[in-house]
Amino acid sequence: MADAKAVLEFAKKHDVKILDLRFTDLPGLWHHVSYPIDQLTEDSFREGFGMDGSSIRGWATIDESDMLLIPDPDFHFLDPFTEATTLVMVCDVVDPVTKQRYDRDPRHIAKKSELYLTSTGIADTAYFGAEAEFFIFDNVRFDQREQYGFYFIDAEEGRWNSGRKENNLGYRPRYKEGYFPVPPTDHYQDLRSEMVLIMQACGIEVECHHHEVATGGQTEIDLKFDSLVRSADQMLLYKYITKNVANQYGKTVTFMPKPIFGDNGSGMHTHQSLWKDGKPLFAGDGYAGISQLALWYIGGLIKHGPALSAIIAPTTNSYKRLVPGFEAPVNLAYSRRNRSAACRIPMYSPSPKAKRVEFRPPDPSCNPYLAFAAMMMAGLDGIENKMDPGQPMDKDIYELDPEELASVPSMPGSLEDALDALQRDYAFLVKGEVFTEELLRTYIEYKRSKEVDAVRLRPHPFEFALYYDI
Repeated sequence: MADAKAVLEFAKKHDVKILDLRFTDLPGLWHHVSYPIDQLTEDSFREGFGMDGSSIRGWATIDESDMLLIPDPDFHFLDPFTEATTLVMVCDVVDPVTKQRYDRDPRHIAKKSELYLTSTGIADTAYFGAEAEFFIFDNVRFDQREQYGFYFIDAEEGRWNSGRKENNLGYRPRYKEGYFPVPPTDHYQDLRSEMVLIMQACGIEVECHHHEVATGGQTEIDLKFDSLVRSADQMLLYKYITKNVANQYGKTVTFMPKPIFGDNGSGMHTHQSLWKDGKPLFAGDGYAGISQLALWYIGGLIKHGPALSAIIAPTTNSYKRLVPGFEAPVNLAYSRRNRSAACRIPMYSPSPKAKRVEFRPPDPSCNPYLAFAAMMMAGLDGIENKMDPGQPMDKDIYELDPEELASVPSMPGSLEDALDALQRDYAFLVKGEVFTEELLRTYIEYKRSKEVDAVRLRPHPFEFALYYDI
């Protein structure tokens, strides 16, 4: 646990020139503001730095726009991409009038969820480990106007690479066959390794990296699990590093769930477990070696899965990935080993410490602070109400006959349906005032007006192929 003096000593030791303060908007994008390092004093950790909250998506209106950024001494690092030596600090947001934490700050919501967990007496720590997938493209172009709309992707690993004349494009993954090939079919070994080394230099523990199933440079870098807030902090740093390393190589990274038609999308399978007094609570002698408490946690994820989808799969593009019959787990069931179930119990190790639940519907377009907090709140609600998840589904759900499949609950089919589900089922989120009704109302209204309606109002390029000559 660092304090203000330790941070100032760190800055002096490394001859830091610039202070960079970072915070997160409601959709989950990092923002920043920079100061000469001499503006950082011990008082800064109490008094903060002023900023305009009205210009941040989903935040304050202009009549209540003044906000304070309070640096968190526990999360700081040297920016690996700036020319001037820059100290990055992640901040908490405070209302300067009330001196209270700002309710629309996603990091505050995640911190409240950890406090709520402790208050229940069920556990004192929630561990999260997210496996965020992403694509590495050579070039992307897109635009949308009144009279046209298009996107164009170019990737050296793509089957559709623009007919370029280079002679090094023979080794490319086939559609849905990109899992674990060695170079030269895997074009990005060195690029991913550089990403990993920079992550480690910034304090992130990395477990492994590899090519993923899709073509077009789909990649996964797995981070070691950590506490809920710290894992969310690290996920935003993970995105920052992957995007900037790719940019230095003349590439571009996207965490869109489904940028390529006909190939696998990018998920963010999220491993989670509860611990108390240093002991794992998900280990037991029940199904797949898990405890009754873990089954109830799964019951909460399944019960609230439709409402959760608005937060863990929060874009219209998310539902291009979450389509029945394809690779994404849309069916709300649980199983050991079975990757077609929304809740999977990994069986790699018999150790009680390794017992966890992997929730597979989330994707990396989500705000990790909100997503991790919401999943934990759903699981806790399952424990508190002893929700039975039903019988495990130890078979390939994709191969079920229609009658059997009809009995398995599923995720919503669109962001609009997901928002409707959240509007109906949100009581589990407002327990302990972790999420507030005002925050959820703001979130739903933002998603409906800025994303659902915005997409619905615009002609789709494929509609011209379908209907132009009708």
